[in-house]
Amino acid sequence: MSEQKSTGGMVPWEVFVQPRTGAPHEHVGNVHASDAEMALQNARDVYGRRGKVVSLWVTPASAIHATTPDDSGPFFDPADDKPYRHPSFYKVPHGGKNV
Repeated sequence: MSEQKSTGGMVPWEVFVQPRTGAPHEHVGNVHASDAEMALQNARDVYGRRGKVVSLWVTPASAIHATTPDDSGPFFDPADDKPYRHPSFYKVPHGGKNV
């Protein structure tokens, strides 16, 4: 990810919302703020009033590290060559539940 430049002390913060209890947080966009408290308030104002939200997460955009298209090779290769990672070597006991 490229380094984000601050404009007037305001830096970009990525925003994640949880629409209902138990649901995963989802990335919805970003806001600009000078600190975490302001980022939460801005996120509430921009994304929290569009629909039901039970939780907000904000994080500085500079704290997010991501892969690049060049990583599509070995970084994401499946573990097919590691059969011990597959459940075929385990026997489920008769009457076993939640397995």
